Amino acid sequence: MSEQKIITEKRGHVLLIGFNRPQKYNAFDLEMFMQLADAYGQLNADPELRVGLVHGNGKHFHAGLELPTWGNTFSAGKWLDFAPHQCDPCGLTPDRRLNKPIVMAIHGICFTSGIELALAADIRVVGDDARFGQIEIKRGIYPVFGATVRMVQEFGWGNAQRYLLTGDEFNAAEAHRIGLAQEVVPAGQQFDRALEIAQRVAKQAPLGVYASLKSSRITMEKGFAQAVAALMPDLQPIMASEDAKEGVQSFVERREANFKGR
Repeated sequence: MSEQKIITEKRGHVLLIGFNRPQKYNAFDLEMFMQLADAYGQLNADPELRVGLVHGNGKHFHAGLELPTWGNTFSAGKWLDFAPHQCDPCGLTPDRRLNKPIVMAIHGICFTSGIELALAADIRVVGDDARFGQIEIKRGIYPVFGATVRMVQEFGWGNAQRYLLTGDEFNAAEAHRIGLAQEVVPAGQQFDRALEIAQRVAKQAPLGVYASLKSSRITMEKGFAQAVAALMPDLQPIMASEDAKEGVQSFVERREANFKGR
């Protein structure tokens, strides 16, 4: 049997997804990355799961790729092929992209593909001990898991090139300044805070959450005009849902809504 390098646990409507290779600082070989694709696929397919929380076991979140195991993949000149039950954790395969939100709890080392996974996620909570580095340039290559695209989108041109072209490390405070971290908390508290946020997202109307995420992605990937054009058409089917009726009723009755995702 394959080693369980990714561990999942259902906690209410949240799927905990844990990197479980602490002896290697949670570095990805190809098998571990594909196990992560399995976990994202599990989250996507299960209607009872509404949010994912990605975290790392051990002293560090993720030390990047175990490069010797990826040589053939990179030399092939194309992105990975995913099975129908999997989702692409980097969000680079349009028909295999997760349509539910991901919250990340990051601590210790977060290098290369760790940053790129975080950029493909939606909310990042960072311990103040975190160290970041997009260091591919120091290894004779450049990032191909999405950093050259998403850093520019999220950090701005100058902030992106500052770290893409030098491979310099940066800390949690700098991650917060440039937008990689949404919150910085004392080391050791990042998981609990990320779980709190994930559970708050999971309490909201799932159809509304997924549609909001979709709309934001259209803005980033296709532009303002296409995002605006989709707003009302995408809202129309949601208005006929049980959750939309529950949202109105809870407002009238001045109580917290109990959404079912239908």
